[in-house]
Amino acid sequence: MTLRTKTLTAVAALTISAAGFALAQESAPTEPAADEAVSSQAIAQEATEELSPEQSADQPEAEEVLQDEAAPAEDAPAAEVTAAEEQEPSGEAAETAIEAEEAAEPTVAEGETTGEEEEAAAEEEAGEEEAEAHIEDIAFSFEGPFGKYDQFQLQRGLQVYTEVCSACHGLKFVPIRTLADEGGPALPENQVRAYAAGLTEVLDPETDEERPRLPTDHFPAISGDGMGPDLSLMAKARAGFHGPYGTGMSQLFNGIGGPEYIHAILTDYTGEEMEQAGSVFYQNTAFSGGYIAMPAPLSDDLVTYEDGTPATVDQMARDVSAFLMWTAEPKMMDRKQVGLVSVLFLIVLTALLYLTNKRLWAPHKGKHLGS
Repeated sequence: MTLRTKTLTAVAALTISAAGFALAQESAPTEPAADEAVSSQAIAQEATEELSPEQSADQPEAEEVLQDEAAPAEDAPAAEVTAAEEQEPSGEAAETAIEAEEAAEPTVAEGETTGEEEEAAAEEEAGEEEAEAHIEDIAFSFEGPFGKYDQFQLQRGLQVYTEVCSACHGLKFVPIRTLADEGGPALPENQVRAYAAGLTEVLDPETDEERPRLPTDHFPAISGDGMGPDLSLMAKARAGFHGPYGTGMSQLFNGIGGPEYIHAILTDYTGEEMEQAGSVFYQNTAFSGGYIAMPAPLSDDLVTYEDGTPATVDQMARDVSAFLMWTAEPKMMDRKQVGLVSVLFLIVLTALLYLTNKRLWAPHKGKHLGS
């Protein structure tokens, strides 16, 4: 009975050892199966040597039990491989999984652009800047420190404004009487009165009735749907390409570019149209957005000049731009004249102060002016 108990104990120890090695093989599948077999045989030999001669008689039974227990351990790698193979996709399923993984990996991070896209965007921005900067520099007679308004050009510009622009744009800040001032259109008094009477009537606040306009009244203000902005100060409200930044030298000799901007708006229509939100817009390369709601207002021979000047689109645009510069700065000639006199006075004053300072400090410096 004691021998049988010891035999069973040895068999149990061998079984536990075999199970432990099987678990170790599952946790480390990279170990070769031959090493496990050698380890199992070594353990079996050690257990056999520990048995007494009496116990060796039962050794065949123990070996049979050990072989029965070790058989699943030897088959474990095959079972593990089979399970791994079952988990792995095969055939078309494997290819689909690989393609899905490749598609899931982002080639370019969100918010980032490739080099070609950045170059294309830079070219588009450069093209837009060039389109916005398409404003021609015109040598108007009133530019520069000694420039003056051309009286006949202002009269032609007044005619273009009256026959073309006054339907949609007003000049509410310009008194009609200034048309007779020197340095401006310089119309005769009777023509100024006739021109004022031909404008829309004005409401007299004293009688609360409408009456014809007088030279002391202002140009009418135009408002309502589809009407454009007031043009009284438009030439100074827009800057084409000059000052008022920097040293001011460009502004001194060339102006701020307001008349050039107006000229470009009137002449840079391309003929292309775009309909958006029920409204029609017209392409204009001088306008900042590229499209403008105002259709091209000028066309060749739209007006007839009394002095025989050809009424081309460019000529009419130049004339009305000069006229609008005069409405925005009617006293430009007087301002330039006062500025020139002031500069000459400061030059003479500087020279006199220098000579006075030199004479006052001459005795203290050991100099004798009379010698």
